[in-house]
Amino acid sequence: MHQKANNMTDINELLAQLNITDECVNIEAKRASEIDKSVMETINAFSNEPNLGGGYLLLGVEQDEKTDMPQYIVTGISDPDKLQLDLSSQCADSFNQTIRPEIKVETIGDKNVIVVFVPELPASQKPVYFKNIGLPRGAYRRIGSSDQRCSDDDMFIFYHQEDKLDSSIIEDSGLDDISEEAIALYRNLRTKVNPYAEELQYDNIELLQSLTCLKKVADQYCLTYAGLLLFGKRTSLRRLLPMVRVDYIRVPGNIWIEDPDNRFTTVDMRGSMLEMVQRAFSLVSDDLPKGFLLPEGELQAESIGLPARVLREAIVNSMIHRTFRVNQPIQIIRYGNRIEISNPGYSLKPEDRLGIPGSVTRNPIIATIFHETNLAETKGSGIRTMRTLMEKAQMLPPTFESNHALNQFTIRLLLHHFLGEEDVNWLSKFGKFNLNEDQKRSLIFTKEVGAVDNLTYRQLNGIEILKATTDLRELKNKGILEQKGRGKATYYVPGEELIKLLPLVEDTVQVNDDTVQVNDDSEQAKSLSEQVKGVSEQVRDDLVNQLPPELANELPNFTGRVNNTSDLANFICRLCAVNSYSLSQLSLLLHKRERYLLTKFVKPLRESGYLAFTIPEMQNHPKQAYYTLKK
Repeated sequence: MHQKANNMTDINELLAQLNITDECVNIEAKRASEIDKSVMETINAFSNEPNLGGGYLLLGVEQDEKTDMPQYIVTGISDPDKLQLDLSSQCADSFNQTIRPEIKVETIGDKNVIVVFVPELPASQKPVYFKNIGLPRGAYRRIGSSDQRCSDDDMFIFYHQEDKLDSSIIEDSGLDDISEEAIALYRNLRTKVNPYAEELQYDNIELLQSLTCLKKVADQYCLTYAGLLLFGKRTSLRRLLPMVRVDYIRVPGNIWIEDPDNRFTTVDMRGSMLEMVQRAFSLVSDDLPKGFLLPEGELQAESIGLPARVLREAIVNSMIHRTFRVNQPIQIIRYGNRIEISNPGYSLKPEDRLGIPGSVTRNPIIATIFHETNLAETKGSGIRTMRTLMEKAQMLPPTFESNHALNQFTIRLLLHHFLGEEDVNWLSKFGKFNLNEDQKRSLIFTKEVGAVDNLTYRQLNGIEILKATTDLRELKNKGILEQKGRGKATYYVPGEELIKLLPLVEDTVQVNDDTVQVNDDSEQAKSLSEQVKGVSEQVRDDLVNQLPPELANELPNFTGRVNNTSDLANFICRLCAVNSYSLSQLSLLLHKRERYLLTKFVKPLRESGYLAFTIPEMQNHPKQAYYTLKK
């Protein structure tokens, strides 16, 4: 049962691309002894994802865990005809409309591989979804290299409609909810941009109507969402939209720990968004060390500090692009080494296109008013401007995390510097390697942070995954970086050539995030393997001794076979609420393989918002650990 495929790419080309990039938005490899739910979710996602052009599904191919570099190998399909029939049948019956993928069988050596090309559906036929689930959760999108359930926000993308929420009326609102101070602020800001703007000649009611912030319904004036958010009184916002606020949180140290003896401080801010921008900006900037924040217009190459324009743009971005369909506040968290600004609502723009001109916004009315008052950059250029200004200020570029599953977007502004005169002189020692600017920037990051991975490399330099993969492999081949981990968990640490130019350290061997010294005269002691085993046992004993008695007493219940996985997930959260633990430390404590804990517990708990990274700016950092975000 071989179907003719007109748009198919050769299997060898697909495997080569997988082995170059590993993470791949338009290729998915599965062992697939049967057509299960995960296969069908991928087909659904390839069909739906806008502007992807479809994707390839390779059945009978999986990643070889034994190799250092990402390597996909052919494991084969035992009964390709049965699998094809099952796949075609489910594509015809599982969804609200029939999907007709192109299928062919390739033979590599003596093994069969099924290559499936799933074309992207026309816009008029999207979204396709599982009939037994419905919309929106029965539809999937291809986000990076994963298949993600759709949310309400995705429906506007599929139907090519702008979210009309900010132009819809709030029935319980009226003229008494309007803040005269907010209107005066708008007039002042607009006059600075264009003193001859026509709307400035209107009275207040006409002005708000012209901005689609006020509508008349049955002889009664009602504010729209945009009107209340931009021109509403604080008391009105608390009454009608209680969760639409900005929380500024100061956290001691660099990680979030709910310590009753050392609590973080929180300032809740409500009011007109036009007023909130300056209020939030002033509160954060006043809290930075004196002289750290540069005044507007005084940015010079030799200066040190967080540019004011970057902080303001990050705050504005969170307000313009947040979703108001989720009852959550914007959070600005000030850690010791960074500022994190998180807003509800994932980025409607793919992460790899952040910084490229062109804007996609949920709130067109709010965005327009921010742009016309010069509170926001030209549409789609805000992130590019932040990157440029941070580089000029000799600071690390901002990093971004768009979490589709949590429906959240986070900007991180790191408060340490690089590319000063000392770093430039240090980089000159690598002249013989003919490194490009992206590679040089990654070396500075590696020197400061201790490691770098593909995602961090891409965000540091604003480049695509293929270019990042090529650059990192070149650094590895030249002995400047050394690869650690496998597959998507790959990261790079200083290699031989880089170590020569770093401060001298003792020779050590890594053992579960702790170290044991290896001496030249170790023949007189135990074998190295025995040393490592002994150290591991000692490390576990130390970890157990640090646990509260209640958790230490419960620990033996989870070191063997656990029938109820939810109990183990809950216990992991309780552990990480006491202390932050690396994956290897959890593995030692629970006597379970790291990969099992990562895939079955740690990753799902993190994606669900229960666990968080201690080093969020680089997910694959060798010292990465997890702490409980919510109990």
